[in-house]
Amino acid sequence: MSPVRRCSRTACGRPAVATLTYVYADSTAVLGPLATYAEPHCYDLCSEHSERLTAPRGWEVVRLAVDTGPARPSGDDLEALANAVREAARTPRRRTAAPAERPGPGGVRDHDLMEVARRGHLRVLRSPEN
Repeated sequence: MSPVRRCSRTACGRPAVATLTYVYADSTAVLGPLATYAEPHCYDLCSEHSERLTAPRGWEVVRLAVDTGPARPSGDDLEALANAVREAARTPRRRTAAPAERPGPGGVRDHDLMEVARRGHLRVLRSPEN
């Protein structure tokens, strides 16, 4: 199986650059950038077929900007990735809470809870009884 997606048109073997989706309720055909994943009700088209696309009478064609250049990570993407790796590498620490802090759910204060594990933005907290 080829890693490059091909045009959905019969007998066309060119690489796909755009994805066509129909919105039947609005009588609209939407042609946009190549979708991340191949969907069963969408059609991948090469540059030639995407340029020549026409819709049935009474239908509207909405053309979204298609970026033909290869996708490359930006500086912001790399910085966000580095920050995520740093955050994941930190060891769980017990939070020190201010004495005036109000109790949370169940009457437990935040400083009574200890972080056991972390996955992304989710934390697993140990109850003070355990």
